[in-house]
Parts: sequence; structure tokens; C-alpha cells
Amino acid sequence: MQKIVECVPNFSEGKDLKIINHIFDAAKSIKSVRVFELEYNTSHNRCLFTIVGSPDDVLNSVFEAIKKATELIDMNKHQGEHPRIGATDVVPFVPVSDITMKECVKLSKKLGEKIATELKIPVFLYEASATKPENRNLANVRKGEYERLKIKMNKPDYGSNKIHPTAGAIVIGARKYLIAYNVNLDTTDVNVAKQIAKKIREKDGGLKAVKALGFKVDGFAQISMNLIDYEVTNFDMAYREIEKETKKLGVGIINSEIYGMIPLESLVKTVKNTFKVDSFKSEQILEKKLWE
Repeated sequence: MQKIVECVPNFSEGKDLKIINHIFDAAKSIKSVRVFELEYNTSHNRCLFTIVGSPDDVLNSVFEAIKKATELIDMNKHQGEHPRIGATDVVPFVPVSDITMKECVKLSKKLGEKIATELKIPVFLYEASATKPENRNLANVRKGEYERLKIKMNKPDYGSNKIHPTAGAIVIGARKYLIAYNVNLDTTDVNVAKQIAKKIREKDGGLKAVKALGFKVDGFAQISMNLIDYEVTNFDMAYREIEKETKKLGVGIINSEIYGMIPLESLVKTVKNTFKVDSFKSEQILEKKLWE
């Protein structure tokens, strides 16, 4: 069986479609991988996409995208709602088929060393790749964001203790499947989103395996979440918890959205739990819909 890995690089550009497409096309220049699910948002000023293929091919693809982003994005001019420390902000590797987390960690370190050597960008390792316990959590690495790094930067895992003049720094690592999930509220008051985000996220006593922040996106309040273990807290569970909190505060939900790919098991779990369909039937329903 062929080793298959997924990579979901996030870049600090969500407004200039020309730049976004240049970065996307650079990743696609490695023909042996699949590059898809391009998503971008002007309020977050951020884009991301998914690369899937063999480990070395995926590494080469994401490196080409990072190189292009380094050429085109100037962090000194960047403003956006989403936390970030670099032109290429975060690069996670996710094991998909016949590959272990340990191998993905090795891959992330190989990329980190290549970036520091060839592009002169400092690299921090996070999640399973972290060399420091405090750096397992991405939020800790990005604390203070790009602006703090310009003043003072802790020793990175690769590269010098000085940020790249325009590209900043990069966070790279290996992790399990993560579901990026947003819930958009029918209020312009961003404090409502921040209040609910604090209520539901794990670090403040909320749902396990949930990271959440409140933003103002396209004029409305948004709760933006990373569900780091869908087997612990799936997106339907997060939605129901947010719905409870919105009712208490007298606001409604406009819609919700998933960014990027999610495991089939997550959808099966949602159908089973929310609609009370048994596991076997839910798998049959979803597989039928996927092949139609």
C-alpha cells in the first residue's frame, strides 16, 4: 500500500486573488500530488488549501507554495482578524494511509530544516513535532503574533533568532485530523462571539479538544473553532453547545461552515448522533451520496 500524507498550509493572504492563485499554482507545479479545497477569507486575510500524495512529493509541493508566498507576501503590510506570525503561517502534516505520526514528524522536521536553510525563515515545531512542551499548542507559539516577533523572538527550532524581513516565521508540525469549523451569528457585536468562544473552549473549562476564538467577519460576529479531536468533540456537538449559548444571549445563528477536508468518520458520527441513524446505515447513506 502506498504511503499517503495530507498537508494543509495556511497563508497570510485572503484579499488579493492574484497572489492567492500564484501560491496555489506553485503547489500544483508538482504534478504527482493532488492540490484542492482552496479557501480564503478577506476579514481573516488568510487562505489555505489541501495537498495529498506521497510524503516526498507533498513536501516538495508545499515547499514550492511557501517559496512563492515568501516572494509575494509582505508581513509588514499584513492586517487581518486571524492570529499569524508569517507569510506562511502554519504547515501541518496529517497521516492518511500506511504512514505513522512518527513518520509525519520526521517529514515536518525535514521541511523545517529545508526552509531555514534555503529560504532563511525561522521555523517553530508544534503539536507532535514540538521539541518544547509549551510549543505543542499552536496558540502558545503564535502568542503576540508577528508584531511581537519583530521585537523579540524565542529561539526557533530551525534558523536564526531573527525573523525574515518580510515573511516572518513559520510553524510546522504533525497532527491528527483537525476540523476547522466556524459558526456565524446574526449580530455585529464581536464581544458576543468572544464570550461564547470563551465559554465553549477547553482551556476555559468548556468542551474537550476545542479551541475557539471570536472574530468579526464580513460585518458579523463569528465563532471560529479548531476541533482537534472529533472523536472527543465533533462539529455537531460544538454547534449544539453554541446554540445553547446564543439562546441565553438572545442572538441567532446565520449559518456554519467547515473549512477543508474532514474524515468520513466525522460525518458518520454526526448522522448517527444527531439523526439517530445506526452506524451501519449512516455509512451506507453517506457512501451512496458520495458516489452519486
